[in-house]
This record gives sequence, structure tokens and C-alpha cells, in this order.
Amino acid sequence: MSMKMTKKEYGELVKQKSPKSRLARNMARAAVSGGLICCVGQGTFLAYRSFGLDEDSAKLAVSMTLIFLGALLTGLHVYDKLAKFCGAGTLVPITGFANSVAAPAIEFRSEGMVTGMAAKMFVIAGPVIVFGITASVIFGVIYYVF
Repeated sequence: MSMKMTKKEYGELVKQKSPKSRLARNMARAAVSGGLICCVGQGTFLAYRSFGLDEDSAKLAVSMTLIFLGALLTGLHVYDKLAKFCGAGTLVPITGFANSVAAPAIEFRSEGMVTGMAAKMFVIAGPVIVFGITASVIFGVIYYVF
């Protein structure tokens, strides 16, 4: 026996069953966590500068450090807990990219080094890389032409 429902009735049912949105809280958490990650990056940059690195080398070292920390925290199963609490603030910075590469690699490591870890490593990050490169090429061509 099937139940017929109008779009309006279905919409009301969905609204009734859906959890209440905590948009303000989620936005605050994302802003604070993303800001804290950026503060860690800035502090790391200042530390590298104080160690005598030039600006470009310090920027490169900060990127490498944040990628390492993101992958390390993912491997220790800490990053997922932070992301669950903080939301999008942990996904946007470079640490989120490191997490998106490391998490599938860790998840599929039981399938072997090649067919598991290496093949699945870029499941999430791969499309981002392809889109970024494609957009860069298109923008570069437009910039060159005009």
C-alpha cells in the first residue's frame, strides 16, 4: 500500500522531522576555528622569520608545517573530532586539504599500498586539484589574451 502525499505535505513533514539549524553557532565555531588555524600559521611564519628564513622560504615552511600538522592530526584521529566540533573552519585552510588527502589514504590502507592507499589518496582532493589547475590555465589564457 503506497501513501500519496502532496509536495506541501511532504515539505511540512521534512520540516517537522529535520533537526533545528544552529546556523549562528555553527558560523561562530567555523570563524573561530578557521581564525585559530590562521593564527597558528601566522605564529609559525613569525617563528621561521625569527630563525633567519627569508620571507619566501618562511611562507613555504609554514605551508609544509601546516600540511604536516593536518596529516599528523588526521593520522592520530584528532582532526576528525576537531572538524566535527568546529565545522567548516577546519575544512577551508590548508590543513583541511591535508586532511582530505590523508584520511582516504588511512581508511584504505588495509587494501594495500597501491590499490588501497595510493589509489584512494586523491579521491577527495583529486577533483580539487584538477579544478584548481584547470581554472588557473583558463585564467592565465584570459589574462594573456587581454
